[in-house]
Amino acid sequence: MKDWRVTGLHHVAVAGDADRTGEGLFASFLGAPAHTEIGDGFTERMYEAGGPFLQTLEATGDGVVRRFLDRRGPGLHHIAFAVDRIDAALADLDARGVPLIDRSARPGGMGTRIAFLHPSAADGVLIELVEDADGGVQDG
Repeated sequence: MKDWRVTGLHHVAVAGDADRTGEGLFASFLGAPAHTEIGDGFTERMYEAGGPFLQTLEATGDGVVRRFLDRRGPGLHHIAFAVDRIDAALADLDARGVPLIDRSARPGGMGTRIAFLHPSAADGVLIELVEDADGGVQDG
């Protein structure tokens, strides 16, 4: 039996460019972003969406979001699941041979700890694991 569990959907992320058409639509029915952070080559905005968040990633320079947009264009970037024990989750998934991008958790936005599974683990979908500061789901 595993020592960790998924506690909910944390967010769905959409990548875009300087043309913020999609972001304008999301803001029109979700309101102002609940949180904004500047990352390495991107701006992240988190919109409350009834518990989980909608995250937009705007490419502002070179980096992972720009590379994604160059390869795939704007659209769904990843799906993030809240987990109660991210270190245990990564150890368990690694032991089961699940392809990982991150073998250990790193700091994420809003005080979270995050790690990504390789898209080959989920039929091409990038999966993020998120542990909030309290070890559970981030309230939205």
